Amino acid sequence: MKLSAPRIRAARTAAALAALVVATACAPQASDNSSSGKDEKSGTLRVWLFQEVGNKPKEKVVDAAVAAFEKAHEGARVHVEYIPVETRAQRIKAAFNDPKSAPDVIEYGNTDTAGYVKDGGLADVSREFAAWDEAKDTDPTARQSVTVDGKVYGAPYFVGVRALYYRTDIFKELDLTVPKTQAELAATAGKIHAAKPDLYGLAVGGAYTYGAMPFIWANGGELARGKGGSYASAIDSAEARKGIKAYTSLFGDTNCPAAKCAGMGGNDTVTVFASGKAAMAIGGDFSHAAVEAGTVKGKYAVVPLPGVKAGSVAPAFAGGNNLGVLKSTTHRTIAVDLMEELASKKTQSELFDAMGFLPTYTDVREQVADREPFVAPFVKTLASGARFVPASPAWAQIDASLVLPTMFQEIVSGKKDVAKASEDAAKKMNDAFSSAG
Repeated sequence: MKLSAPRIRAARTAAALAALVVATACAPQASDNSSSGKDEKSGTLRVWLFQEVGNKPKEKVVDAAVAAFEKAHEGARVHVEYIPVETRAQRIKAAFNDPKSAPDVIEYGNTDTAGYVKDGGLADVSREFAAWDEAKDTDPTARQSVTVDGKVYGAPYFVGVRALYYRTDIFKELDLTVPKTQAELAATAGKIHAAKPDLYGLAVGGAYTYGAMPFIWANGGELARGKGGSYASAIDSAEARKGIKAYTSLFGDTNCPAAKCAGMGGNDTVTVFASGKAAMAIGGDFSHAAVEAGTVKGKYAVVPLPGVKAGSVAPAFAGGNNLGVLKSTTHRTIAVDLMEELASKKTQSELFDAMGFLPTYTDVREQVADREPFVAPFVKTLASGARFVPASPAWAQIDASLVLPTMFQEIVSGKKDVAKASEDAAKKMNDAFSSAG
């Protein structure tokens, strides 16, 4: 079965995408936008990549790409460090402020692009990207994720969405059907936990922002709305509050006790599911390798996360990661070469095989979908209309300040009700939008 590349709802305007096209016949040998003023062609390049759940397969693919790069660049060496996703904001912000200890190339979440550009940390690689032959096959939405005001600040690394993982053996044992609505999802989670108190029905996390967003969107809510060239928070709207209530109702003694689940993030919920301690979890296509390496191997399946109405799919966050070159690098030209090697079609195809990361190239994604059936529910989710966060530099601040996790945790701990917690979160978001301009 051949699956066409999904269409994701654009997070930025078509005009911004059109501005990406740069008429350049050949790649420059160097660029003048490096703040270091140097462009050394040898020496050691430092790379920061994200530490994944079950990171060894990723390391193997990266090592192969690094070996190919070093073979093609005499005198160049690469040192790769894997950093925790949860502390990326602090680490990368510090690197922007201290060029001497900063890496040359970083992996970063696509929600961080606008903020990192505003901070002046990422190099403009528009000319090199336009001249890079493989870039022409990049998914348009992935391309948008590295684009700010028509300029390109990196290379898309992978795209990702989340869907519902569930234990086929548990469902068979308890004679349960796969939930078709979010109400059925909550009811099914309760039935499982009641029958098997040692299992979470659905593993949820108070710090799992991107697992909670589909509940907000499925109920008609928004994170923010455009206002006067900027954004205004919509997290305290009636529709958003309905979605927040739906998500936070999953915490408690009937499913996932707040004392244990309020602090969990996305990786935690995947780990809980993979280790056999939960019957369901919201996980990404990028979680596949970790689940396969767990005790539930051969005993699970994946379907799109249901929406409010039967047969609907909850809008998922159009996630993914990018690679970028720091503006402070003293190895501008070869750092861009390394970025392209790590983000190449060959490397992305191998990362899919190793980790389940969906490639950002439409042709490569079609190829991997042909050979791996597990991709189908994630491609369907993308095709159903995925969503993105506000394309504002304020989002990095909102994310790093844990505005939404704090809101969820205040609710599930009983410190605040939905109305008060969402009102306070909206104020924090609006403060961030205002400061970002």
